[in-house]
Amino acid sequence: MGGPPGVSGYTRAAPSLSGPVGFLGGTFDPPHLGHVALARTAVEALSLERLLVMVVAVPPHKAAVTDAEIRFRLATAAFEGVPRVELSRYEIERGGPSYTVETARWARGEFEDPVWIVGADEFADFPTWRDPDGVLDNVRLAVATRPGYGRARLDEVLAGLRRPDRVTFFDLAPIPISSRDIRVRAGRGESLEGLVPPLVASEIEALGLYRA
Repeated sequence: MGGPPGVSGYTRAAPSLSGPVGFLGGTFDPPHLGHVALARTAVEALSLERLLVMVVAVPPHKAAVTDAEIRFRLATAAFEGVPRVELSRYEIERGGPSYTVETARWARGEFEDPVWIVGADEFADFPTWRDPDGVLDNVRLAVATRPGYGRARLDEVLAGLRRPDRVTFFDLAPIPISSRDIRVRAGRGESLEGLVPPLVASEIEALGLYRA
């Protein structure tokens, strides 16, 4: 059936009555418990019917350490069993740099009123994205903010947008974990307990990822 590439169980259907479809894009090199918490929180806070995790094929602003197919494998392990969350291969199968505006146009053609999930740090850099106003023409933006995060920069970004009404905010408990720190720990052979889901830790160990 003519569904989008790589979305498990997808069929074109009537508009959802239970909530919008959300999107969470990322390099996921590797995915960690902060990503999982963001997905869980977004699903509940935004009453999403489901959340599609989009693994970036080629990050436009930074080089990925790990091949896209391996990162997809890690993301599959990370989000295994998380309610209403599934993986999409759309950006990987499309290939090339993964610009959000291009995926947003596709999302709008496939789903009613799609929502793109970002963290506050990402939103602070939103003006540097390719065609930010074009992104908001096609998807709503939901920004996860944590206690103590300064709103001055976020308000500045909002003021510069043509459609600030397309941006909403929701609260996320702070989880101080970064993929870079995990790569460093994995490279040293240190334990990743409490940083990544157990299945991700097993995959990293089995594949010998991030070792010098």
